[in-house]
Amino acid sequence: MPAPRKFTREQLRSAALALVDEQGLAGLTMRNLAAELGTGAMTIYNYVDGREGLEELVTEAVMGETRWTETPGDWPAQVVSVAEGMWRAVRAHPHTIPLILTRRSSDVPTLAPAEALLRALAHSGRSGVELLVAFRVVSGYVTGFAQAELTSPFAARAGEDRAAVAGRIAALPVDRFPKLIEMAEAAADGDPETEFRSGLAIVLAGLRA
Repeated sequence: MPAPRKFTREQLRSAALALVDEQGLAGLTMRNLAAELGTGAMTIYNYVDGREGLEELVTEAVMGETRWTETPGDWPAQVVSVAEGMWRAVRAHPHTIPLILTRRSSDVPTLAPAEALLRALAHSGRSGVELLVAFRVVSGYVTGFAQAELTSPFAARAGEDRAAVAGRIAALPVDRFPKLIEMAEAAADGDPETEFRSGLAIVLAGLRA
């Protein structure tokens, strides 16, 4: 009779995500996960298949946090609900964004939000390739917006707030970068959630057309 498993999948996910939140992706190792769980590294190999398995734990944990509200009969509202849920889940764990963008996952926690988004978009009357394109547009907007918060010219460096970012960009030569300076000032007074919803409204306007 096999020995009972010491750790649940949920425990492994939570520990792996905690490591990345604290140390970044470089901290995601078998040894560190073992220490987080209070066990030996060799024990972890009974649960996780190398680096790929570690990364799968993280993507499962992040996407498993996606929450949305069902809005029967209102597909645009459903798209917004699922998209916002995905964005909030990813944005809550910024160190994981490179992994979310590049990791191919087929686990249930990752696929559930995708299925919900596809169902919402299907209610717009799309199917086949048209549905696929719409799905890629919306999911690309979600991950792209989250990434832009970290990598755009308006992204804050360590220890900076939005006002500091605006001040740094305002010091650029105004004759060469007038629009960057203008947008940095706008970003300083902006709100990420409002910006996200405004951008998503543009996407939805295109889907309704």
